[in-house]
Amino acid sequence: MISARFSEKIRALQEGPLTASGIDMLQVNVGYRCNLACKHCHVQGGADREEAMSRETVDAVLNVIRDGRINTVDITGGAPELNPHFRYLVEEAETAGCNVVVRTNLSIFHEEGMEDLFDFYGKKHIEIVASLPSCHGENVDRVRGNGVFEKSISALRELNGLGYGADNGRMLNLVYNPAGAFLPPAQSSLEAEYKKELSSAYGITFTGLYTFANMPVGRFRQFLLRTGNFEKYMEKLVQAFNPETLCGLMCRRLVNVAWDGRLYDCDFNQMTGLGIAEGYPAVIRDFDHDRLASRKIVVDDHCFGCTAGQGST
Repeated sequence: MISARFSEKIRALQEGPLTASGIDMLQVNVGYRCNLACKHCHVQGGADREEAMSRETVDAVLNVIRDGRINTVDITGGAPELNPHFRYLVEEAETAGCNVVVRTNLSIFHEEGMEDLFDFYGKKHIEIVASLPSCHGENVDRVRGNGVFEKSISALRELNGLGYGADNGRMLNLVYNPAGAFLPPAQSSLEAEYKKELSSAYGITFTGLYTFANMPVGRFRQFLLRTGNFEKYMEKLVQAFNPETLCGLMCRRLVNVAWDGRLYDCDFNQMTGLGIAEGYPAVIRDFDHDRLASRKIVVDDHCFGCTAGQGST
């Protein structure tokens, strides 16, 4: 039994619920289809997933962006590049003056039909956030499948060749997730290890490293339940709760848009079906910046994953 619920933690620290403090970013999940099926994937992405954002919904997202009050659009999936309207979304968001962030698994660059992806990225000044669960090949292949690390290294080299990860404004950030039911080490020390290993072994440079705890939702939750570790892992997250992370939580500065246009406080709430709080616009076509910018944040116990240790800010 979990020793403390997240909502109770919030009530003990402040009067009233957790609320948004503005909206700087739209996080847009364009679909769950992916060329990989990673063991820790919270969206349970895979090649057999058919959910994909339509052109109509993409245009609704762009209408919000063109209002001028959104600084950043954060495009995720699945593998977002597999959505047929991905390039259109990136180009139009850039034209609207947004900082565009794309979350990639790196191996997608080597999939059939993605041959032009390097050329496309080479013409853009987007921020690439690339998941790489380890800087050691055997660890990556264990989580993602044989040969994935080699493809990832090849993609990183190509991106370096395009200027990503250099001191020219083209940001290339990597993301680390633990390989099991434990919390990530300190971000600064792990970033130093990644930079040393990837530079010395492969000549690769990158901007920075994000370390995130695995969220107890989706495929990772199934793994925890199957191995009898769910309660133990949740208790570990609860014990690592850090109240100082609350002010920087991403949900307080963004709205998440699902592939079907529904609105959520974060991608994790999307996966658990917890929509925007009642009384606020629930779909992208009804987006109201002023109302959503001070909304009540919907929380559940998986939120302990974003407040454990260093937190996910």
